[in-house]
Amino acid sequence: MGKINFRWAITHALDEELARDDKVFMIGQDIGKSGGVFGLTRGLHEKYGSWRVKDSPISEEGITGLGVGAAMIGYRPIVEIMYMDFITLAIEGIANQAAKTYYVTNGNIKVPMVVRTLAGGGFRAGIHHSQSLESWFTHVPGLKVVYPSTPYDVKGLLKSSIRDDNPVVFIEHKALFSIKGEVPDEEYTVPLGKADIKREGSDLTIITYGKPVYQSLEAAEKLEKEGIDVEVVDLRTLVPLDKEAVLESVQKTNRAMVVYEAPKESGFGAEVSSMISEELIYDLDAPIKRVAGAFTPIPLGVNEDAHFPTVDRIVHEAKEMCR
Repeated sequence: MGKINFRWAITHALDEELARDDKVFMIGQDIGKSGGVFGLTRGLHEKYGSWRVKDSPISEEGITGLGVGAAMIGYRPIVEIMYMDFITLAIEGIANQAAKTYYVTNGNIKVPMVVRTLAGGGFRAGIHHSQSLESWFTHVPGLKVVYPSTPYDVKGLLKSSIRDDNPVVFIEHKALFSIKGEVPDEEYTVPLGKADIKREGSDLTIITYGKPVYQSLEAAEKLEKEGIDVEVVDLRTLVPLDKEAVLESVQKTNRAMVVYEAPKESGFGAEVSSMISEELIYDLDAPIKRVAGAFTPIPLGVNEDAHFPTVDRIVHEAKEMCR
């Protein structure tokens, strides 16, 4: 057991799965000799060669289609879309081909493909390099959607995603790459569809995922000093959603807040809020709150700071809910 960065946990997971199964291969822009835009595939091209760690032309649609075809004949492709903002160009292959093939062939053809993509703000990079578009894919039957927050989880969940027989959209928040955490030396996986209680509490449940997990935990520490005991549930996998873990927590605290980075309107937090309302409306002591991104294109530079959820906003809304 040792502490490693979130980014190295990704690299280690890819390395171990490439070594474990010769049907696993990667394709994406600049993932070969250059080691990827954030160095996430560094050393893998030298170790496994250009047939298994393959640089591609700038064509998200092309590499996604290649991945779907390869998966249909027995390979386990890992397609990297450099930034999630670019995934618009690949949606046909993901949503209309990968997600539906198993069903239209009556289960005779599977598409075990992972689409890895980098999302989220924190770099003040503006409109085309900062979005978090998970709700576009949680709406598509046939896809699994994973959004981890810790080095331990990202490694274990990525290995599980590569071994899964369904297409998986695997989202990595760029601002977490330097986060360090304990990761076992020995082999392990984290099952898809299982949330994790990152902090136990009794007055309010915060349901979150990705980078806002850390803001929620910091807010919980501040709220504890004011007598409000917060439980933080990290969903880790959005589809399938661990409804049991969410409902069990909210039944204990009787208050629920959903914190996420994408725009509040029609974001995944709306789905979580609706699910809680349908199941537990009479158990709630306060209306459900969503703390999320603004419904505007993400601004460049320092103005980004006003766009995304903050610790202070979470604290303010929590105090309003617990008055």
